[in-house]
Amino acid sequence: MLRRSAAVLLALLLGSALGCSSDVSDATGEPSNVLTFGSAAATPAVTVRATVADGLASPWGLLVLPDGDLLVSERDTAQILRIAAKDGTRTVAGTVPGVVPGGEGGLLGIALSPDYATDHLVYTYFSTAGDNRIARLPYDPAQPATQQLGSVEVLLTGIPHGPRHNGGRIAFGPDGLLYAGTGDSSNSALAQDKASLAGKILRLAPDGTPAPGNPFPGSPVYTYGHRNVQGLAWDPQGRLWASEFGQDNWDELNLIRAGGNYGWPVVEGVGGRTGYIDPVVQWRTSEASPSGIAYADGGIWVAALRGTRLWRVPLDGDHPAGAPQEFFTDAYGRLRTVVADRDGTLLLMTDNTDGRGEPKPGDDRILRVAVS
Repeated sequence: MLRRSAAVLLALLLGSALGCSSDVSDATGEPSNVLTFGSAAATPAVTVRATVADGLASPWGLLVLPDGDLLVSERDTAQILRIAAKDGTRTVAGTVPGVVPGGEGGLLGIALSPDYATDHLVYTYFSTAGDNRIARLPYDPAQPATQQLGSVEVLLTGIPHGPRHNGGRIAFGPDGLLYAGTGDSSNSALAQDKASLAGKILRLAPDGTPAPGNPFPGSPVYTYGHRNVQGLAWDPQGRLWASEFGQDNWDELNLIRAGGNYGWPVVEGVGGRTGYIDPVVQWRTSEASPSGIAYADGGIWVAALRGTRLWRVPLDGDHPAGAPQEFFTDAYGRLRTVVADRDGTLLLMTDNTDGRGEPKPGDDRILRVAVS
């Protein structure tokens, strides 16, 4: 059954995600444009099968290696860990040089080269004292522990850095290109500035140059008008979806269109305004703060930090098939990342900080989740 907050959400959502939206008043009496969904979708059974690893320190990025083992980036230690899938044995692959952690910055997203079988490259997104950067480095697990990472090759610099809103998710798309979600670095005006790399989704060639065919020639900017993008995922039809943190009212799940303006700071959530693309789903910020996302089992799965739950948005093509469904509410704390593994399970990673980037007592872990 849907939990109470999802039912409340459904009652609130009264327009069309991809069609027209209507002005109504929310519980505060303020006007807001909201969404409705079609007929209810079946709710799958979702259970934790096993704890893959625990005792992690501010984990952020997670990827699956070709042999099934995992690589994890730790934001504050700047370490990349290898975790054996069969028994959870942990090896420190190495420390990424140049990382300066603090607030929401540090070693953030990681991604595997599409040609990893031959080039053995791992891509990273990280903070320095003055900016956020995208880099790559070779990974050789045959080397001794802590020495398995090679020299860093910086591909892109100058992504604005702040104590908050640094974005950080990177992923290779089905087109073989590298996508990166950035934040507005707490300077909202930068999101609408196409000359800035803040508040954007970037699209790069594997060598870090702007991808051919980008909507703004010579620029890595793919979309703009974002507040803080930390989730990227593709559905089987190759459509890109992205999660975005709102400010006071609405967090978002967006369907990404090249060159699109997603509204921030002019619009938060659904605005129904010409020139801005509305989200497909929105949540109250207390129920989401969406970070990593993944496609699996006919929907987009969303790891919620402040909301301390896992959301599933069932899809019918490019729109929701029903209301969002929630799982594990308050069971494991803040959820940072969700990844679809090749065996049909999900890998769910916690990040139990106090919301200001400071660790608090807790046991961050990776859980293997089965979906019926």
